[in-house]
Amino acid sequence: MKIYVVKDYDAVSKQAAEIISDQIKEKQDSVLGLATGSSPIGIYKLLVEKYKAGAISFKEIRTVNLDEYKGLNELNENSYHYYMNDNLFSKVDINPANINIPNGMAVNDNAECARYEEVIKSLGGIDLQLLGLGENGHIGFNEPGTPFKVRTHVVDLTESTIHANSRLFERIEDVPRQAYSMGVNTIMGAKKILLVVNGAKKADALAKVINGPVSTEVPGSVLQTHPDVTIICDEAAAAKL
Repeated sequence: MKIYVVKDYDAVSKQAAEIISDQIKEKQDSVLGLATGSSPIGIYKLLVEKYKAGAISFKEIRTVNLDEYKGLNELNENSYHYYMNDNLFSKVDINPANINIPNGMAVNDNAECARYEEVIKSLGGIDLQLLGLGENGHIGFNEPGTPFKVRTHVVDLTESTIHANSRLFERIEDVPRQAYSMGVNTIMGAKKILLVVNGAKKADALAKVINGPVSTEVPGSVLQTHPDVTIICDEAAAAKL
């Protein structure tokens, strides 16, 4: 596990964008596992800038997203389909056929989860998985108590996660209560993992992820057992390390 403490959010975004850019240059048809939320926005902005400058191309890149809200279609402004298109996909030369995100409108949960796992398998697995960290230590939408052996599944979101995500919705009542998410087992199958963490609200969780026991009560702590993890955090998030 490599840990880098940098000054602020902008510095986190810059270093993370360099790592992803290097991966794209090294393997032009890389399978990138992508995350949503507030943490990666700066990273995606910098990747778009690199693309526009001619430094990288997404033409052959394949992507798989960590999760999607259950019950939101891809045109819903709060869906992760919409988020990814707005922040990255519509601004680079990626082939839409190479974009993979769980279908929030799927009728059969088990079939959708199995389909998504098969997609990842058919791509040869994930080369680099980008992760954020929840205030309760979750990765993807794998909430505390989720068994590490679980693969893509439907998650009942905790009240703390619903509250944290409500800033993106008009009313807290509008936040979906369930989501499709890659499981911990799926995430851990990635060849490389890049975790970005910023802000004082994440300091407790990050300390437990790095220094605490490996426990399902802090899902991110499982990263201690992965052979190739890079963590980039700002000074505020690193305050309790």
